[in-house]
Amino acid sequence: MSTLQPTLNAAATSIPAPSAVPASPAVSAKTWIAVIGATLGAFMAVLNIQIVNASLADIQGAIGAGIDDGGWISTSYLIAEIVVIPLSGWLAQVFSIRIYLLTNAILFLVLSAACALAQDLPQMIVLRAVQGFTGGVLIPMAFTLIITLLPRAKQPVGLALFALSATFAPAIGPTIGGYLTENFGWQYIFYVNLVPGAIMVGMLWYALDAKPMKLSLLREGDWAGIITMAIGLSALQTVLEEGNKDDWFGSPFIVKLSVIAVVALTVFLIIELTVKKPLLNLRLLVRRNFGFGMLANFLLGVALYGSVFILPQYLSRIQGYNAEQIGMVLAWTGLPQLVLIPLVPRLMQKFDARIMIGVGFVLFAVSNFMNIYMTGDYAADQLLWPNVVRAIGQALVMAPLSAVATAGIEPENAGSASGLFNMMRNLGGAVGIALLQTVLTKREQYHSNVLMQSVSVFEQATRTRLEQLTQYFINHGVLDRADAAHRAYVAIGHIVQKQAFILAFSDTFYLLGMTLIVAFVAAMFLKKPGQASAGGAH
Repeated sequence: MSTLQPTLNAAATSIPAPSAVPASPAVSAKTWIAVIGATLGAFMAVLNIQIVNASLADIQGAIGAGIDDGGWISTSYLIAEIVVIPLSGWLAQVFSIRIYLLTNAILFLVLSAACALAQDLPQMIVLRAVQGFTGGVLIPMAFTLIITLLPRAKQPVGLALFALSATFAPAIGPTIGGYLTENFGWQYIFYVNLVPGAIMVGMLWYALDAKPMKLSLLREGDWAGIITMAIGLSALQTVLEEGNKDDWFGSPFIVKLSVIAVVALTVFLIIELTVKKPLLNLRLLVRRNFGFGMLANFLLGVALYGSVFILPQYLSRIQGYNAEQIGMVLAWTGLPQLVLIPLVPRLMQKFDARIMIGVGFVLFAVSNFMNIYMTGDYAADQLLWPNVVRAIGQALVMAPLSAVATAGIEPENAGSASGLFNMMRNLGGAVGIALLQTVLTKREQYHSNVLMQSVSVFEQATRTRLEQLTQYFINHGVLDRADAAHRAYVAIGHIVQKQAFILAFSDTFYLLGMTLIVAFVAAMFLKKPGQASAGGAH
């Protein structure tokens, strides 16, 4: 691994005393336009994960997809996105940032419109996969532009903008998706990309400088690494997305994919650590701040995407909310961030970024612990304050964590750092959702068994309740007493199952809270950027 020259090291990482802070270098309007345009693209790419999930049932019905198969509408997008994110740094070198970013931005818009016109499931899956491949480019390229185009003093502003895509977009996605689906139709969750997308393309077209392509790099490419990474990540993402539905390792399909993922990713790691020109510089991970920052970012992804997954599930299954009502509840995890994130750069000037990261993780954890004693009456009003606390925590974490983790990264390693950092958050999200699906299923079964032991026909309270329900059904038109008694038993079963699910959802929030406590511990190992870079990998 190459080390920083002393002059580069001092310039990139020194933090002068407040009284001696020199005037920060001026940043041209053109550079800001490039950064804002790129972060707008990243926002849209992340938004397209959650905005579609909120309307999946409507899309499935419209194109004739079953519940199980319809999941591939989201899975195909996620697989393509997670594969292309680590590839983007190298491909941007090959085709130049301007050509690569503009081409994928335009294709993303074309494919968004095409998804709205899809007629059946195979068409939708293919279009979503290609859309994910183009959208996935927008996320790491925005991050790369921030840490390469902006001077160190201005990077917190750029990273705060990027945080809007990383944390605000998942939170607000269900709100936008639910509103558009309920009022205009599911097609508009794709059409909504077109206007901001056109603005994004115009900004990038104007602001990015033309540079020659380096097609010769294709001959020197780490093709073995690219192929093994693509196969490994695709298989892993599919296992995580489909595992719970297929009973994990009870399914031969999941077992085969798991073996493929382990073998391919192991070979990929060996290749990246041995070839002269690797696709990704994995040695960056031994740098203290980048390594612990990656771990904290992975766990942030688990909680960020996991909470956006579990809350709609609870509101739909237990409270019977529709997509628009769910979106209005989740809006309180998004809207406060819109106010707070622009303030983060100023806070980073006044406070140690590591303190902000720690406070953010603690608040995010507390917001989940606030939901571990839910009851059947726990709905929008009760979720308001946990969602607000969560919004504050998320707003405080993302930009400072990105700044501390990538401080001192050399320009030649910016692509690797961006690809790894953003891939790890998305991979954390996939792991989090898979874990929560499994925990929800297993804990519901556990709580059902425990509750059913208390709901026994030998208990007077149970017999009394059964008699009341039987009489209720007779009074409401059921003529046969045996049929009414059977319905009473079924109703008791539904009550028990609903309560078991509420307890299981409480358990998932506890798990998310504990995950964030671990992230907090990882963040405590971060050093001040100047110290971390000065120490190299120590």
